[in-house]
Order: sequence, then C-alpha cells, then structure tokens
Amino acid sequence: MRILVATDAWRPQVNGVVRSLESLSQSARALGAEIDFLTPRDFMAFPMPSYPEISLALATPRAVRRRLASGYDHVHIATEGPIGLATRAVCLRDGRCFTTSFHTRFPEYIHARSRLPVGLSYAALRRFHNAGAGVMVSTPSLARELDGRGFRRLLRWSRGVDHGVFSPRAATALDFPRPIFLYAGRLAVEKNIEAFLALDLPGTKLVAGDGPARASLEARFPDGHFLGLKNSRELAALYASSDVFVFPSRTDTFGMVLLEAMACGLPVAAYPVMGPLDVVGASGAGALDEDLRAAALAARDIPRAAARAHALSFTWENCARQFLDNIAYARGAASLGGVGVEALRNSGEERHPVDKRQPIQP
Repeated sequence: MRILVATDAWRPQVNGVVRSLESLSQSARALGAEIDFLTPRDFMAFPMPSYPEISLALATPRAVRRRLASGYDHVHIATEGPIGLATRAVCLRDGRCFTTSFHTRFPEYIHARSRLPVGLSYAALRRFHNAGAGVMVSTPSLARELDGRGFRRLLRWSRGVDHGVFSPRAATALDFPRPIFLYAGRLAVEKNIEAFLALDLPGTKLVAGDGPARASLEARFPDGHFLGLKNSRELAALYASSDVFVFPSRTDTFGMVLLEAMACGLPVAAYPVMGPLDVVGASGAGALDEDLRAAALAARDIPRAAARAHALSFTWENCARQFLDNIAYARGAASLGGVGVEALRNSGEERHPVDKRQPIQP
C-alpha cells in the first residue's frame, strides 16, 4: 500500500509530530507499506511570524492534485495547516477517502496567546476532521474530550520509542549538583515551563530545547541551566544521566518526551492531566500530583528499572500496525456509505476504536 501523509509539521521543526511521522514511516515499511510525505519542502514557504522555525507553505489544490497523480492508495492528513487544508479540499472534491489525526490542542495554544475562546477554534477543527473517514487520536483522554466536542469516528493510534537510542546505557557524567531535574521540549508559553522553573527544589534544574519563550524564561529564572536544542542521542544522554524528568505541560495530547525519558530509566513528575495520565498513569514509572514540587520529590524514590520497563511496552512497530489497521478500518467504513462506523460496530468487526472505559494499550 502506498500512503501519502500531508503534514505542515516537518524539519527543521523538532517536535513530537515530526519524530512520530518519521518513525512511523520506517516501521511501516517493514509491514509492507510505503509512506511518502507532502511537506513545506514541496512548496514555496515562508517563516511563521514570531515562530520562524515553523514554515507556512503556499500550498494549492492544483499542486496537491499533481502529487496525488503519481498514484497513492490512501491519503492521511496529519495537520490542519495550509498543506492539510489544500489536501482536504482536493480529497473532498475528487471523492477520495482520507483520514486525519489530531496531534495538537491548538485551541488552547491560541487562547494562551490571544484569549480567543477555545470553542470557536474547536468548531473549525471539528469541521476539518469530521469530513474524513476517521480521526486518529493518541489517548483515551483525548478521545473523550473530542467526543464531547462533537468529533466523530475517533480511532486509537498510540506512539512508540526507540529503545536502542533511548536507553540507560546512554548515561554520561553531568557536572551539576545533584539531584538533577530535567525538562526537555519546545520552549513556548503553552508548555507551562515556568511552573517547573519556579519550583523550590534542591540540586539543579536543566532545560533542553528551544523556542520563542527561551529568552524570557532565561531572564526570569537565572538559576535554570538552558542547554539549547539537542539531537536524539544528546537527549538520551541527558535523560539517562538526570534524576527526575519534570513535565509541567497541561495541554499536551501525549508527550513523546515522557516515553523517551522513561526508556532511559528516568522517572517522571507531572500533573495528573491528559498525556501523563494516559502515558504514565498508575504504572509506577512516575509521580502525578497537582503539587508539582511534591511529584518531583516523590519521583526521586521511583526505581529507574520501573520507568524503563513501562517504556518497553511502547514500540514503533505497534504504532505502525495500529496506523495501518486504522486506515483499513476507515476505508471499510467509508465503503459502507451512510451506515459507516455504526455498521462495523454492530458487526463486531471494528479494529481500533477508542474504548472510553479502558486505559490505552501501547
């Protein structure tokens, strides 16, 4: 099967969406599927104002149609940006079956910057996604939220981690006072990083990553050590050499860095919200508490082996298999016309719908 994934998120961005798509492509190949990408590199593009690492493509339906003419069995739209919008328009006009995925809670991000009511943004996203044959979501918590907002045909699609790169074996000496509390990820207002940096903790606070909030965070929290952008192997060394991974975000839909940290044997401290609740939950690999300081201190007592063991249950092979099964399921539902998903549910043939009563299975 040849699949075209349309995504506005691509290199040089370094985030969970980009890393997930790249890993998906590699694992899907072993399962007999070929995944190509339609990205900002295929169009003229310009840097997003105030966030230059994000490229906004000048995508047009005509250009998308030319790309599709090379022959693809399915189209998956990963993002809701210019490329996603142009691809959606072509698929709808040509009667082509497509699926989408919901990666980012943009309504909350936009609200944090502009105070635009989240309901307005969700209405636009609902219209975007409900036009497809299925919406892939990473966790049951996200599925429940989107279901309550009127999103339809929600399908489970978990994530994986490279257990070879992200491993306790990556540990190295860090010349900082112990204990070392680490955050890694994009430095932006929606990540709530100040909640971590403002904590009264012993030892050292390290911040790996870059983004529009870096300068202000460095100015406000001079006791934090800002290490800048790191590649996967450099991140693995930081994870494996630190004592606690602190994840202060309240808006992430999953949190790939949680898996990476745990795979390196690094216990997690986080709020009990979407993402940590699904990825860490009651696994014993981390401490979840509305008091983030209490969580960070409690996580120091968690055995590193417990974190690693939990992360081993998440693999990119399973992620790719779920993705391909979701496509087969969605195409089958679409072929039933108006009956669609309900017919498959009633027949017992549904493969990967999100069961709202059960915790996510990697």
